[in-house]
Amino acid sequence: MSDAVDTHVRTNRERWNEISDDYQRFNASRIRGQAFTGDIAWGLWGLPESELNILGDVTGLDVLEMGCGGSQWSTALARRGANPVGLDLSERQLLHSRELQRETGLPFPLVQASAEEVPFADGSFHVVFADHGAFSFADPLRAIPEAARVLRAGGLLAFSHISPLYEVTVEAGSDRAGRKLARNYFDLRMFADADGLVSANLPYGEWIALFRSSGLVVEDLLETRPKLDPTLTGRQRADNEWARRWPSECIWRLRRTR
Repeated sequence: MSDAVDTHVRTNRERWNEISDDYQRFNASRIRGQAFTGDIAWGLWGLPESELNILGDVTGLDVLEMGCGGSQWSTALARRGANPVGLDLSERQLLHSRELQRETGLPFPLVQASAEEVPFADGSFHVVFADHGAFSFADPLRAIPEAARVLRAGGLLAFSHISPLYEVTVEAGSDRAGRKLARNYFDLRMFADADGLVSANLPYGEWIALFRSSGLVVEDLLETRPKLDPTLTGRQRADNEWARRWPSECIWRLRRTR
């Protein structure tokens, strides 16, 4: 890797090691249950896979989760009959994965690596996916070709991330969207967030050009919309109202063609 690449990878690894415990504790109610039930849900608003049908039937499929964190998703897919592998940059996140495996009795391989340099042979997996995982923090110009490389012909790549539209309304130093354009749309590749992480995104046209050059075709782009929830208050209510007017998240569903 170049020094520039090393910098954001090192920053994100160190920062995820620092915030991992708080992240797992804060998000436990949203993500932990699926490891025990197999009822997986996408994104910040927990939209059920049973409704979206992004991955479909994974029985018997070799599946790579890019940025597995505590492996709640991979554990749920193991319950659904998949053969998952969890990859994450942070050793602290993988510690939570190992603890969950001990709790559930569902072991599967865990690998510490960057999504920009995936340590698997070409054509190793039927499915590569992430729910706000590695594709939100790795350089897309390196991570997408790597994901395509380890997919088998006809394999599925599916991942969620923050909408480019959301990103361009976030003021410098802020951690939430506004109602005015604040950031350069054409400069979304890598940028520092208020929480100290380095995030990644691209304009829609650049995503599509990157997919095409990596041998991937777009089957679907879901600009998800949360359900109206009158029980929410404060920040959550405001975020829900924003996301019901404009897309805050995207889910790409792609197929490797060659």
